Amino acid sequence: MAIAYGCILITALLPYLWIAVAKTGAPGYNNRNPRAWVAKQEGNYRVQRANAAHLNGFEAFPAFVAGVLMAQLAGVPVATITALAVTFTLARFLHGLFYLADLSLLRSLVWFVGFGSALALMVLAALRVG
Repeated sequence: MAIAYGCILITALLPYLWIAVAKTGAPGYNNRNPRAWVAKQEGNYRVQRANAAHLNGFEAFPAFVAGVLMAQLAGVPVATITALAVTFTLARFLHGLFYLADLSLLRSLVWFVGFGSALALMVLAALRVG
């Protein structure tokens, strides 16, 4: 289970990696009003994509954590939880990279892989409990 917990830690930190990329992607970053600074980066698509990856990372995180914890509590085999947690974490990392690289089709594909992994954890937990 330590690997799955490590994946939770990594995916908790990934949004901060993407926002660091956004904040260093253009001169004049204003920490007093960072959202306004990002909003002014209209032509700087790298900053905008990094910020979007940052926000999307926070959106995906709760379902993943819930899935891991539900699966653990329901007694889903540790190897299955680990495999799905690693898949989710890799998918989320690739999602951010593909966002930055403006590879929208690949970004969407790995988003579905990650979402499917989190959903699979929840479904497996529900099947074991029911």
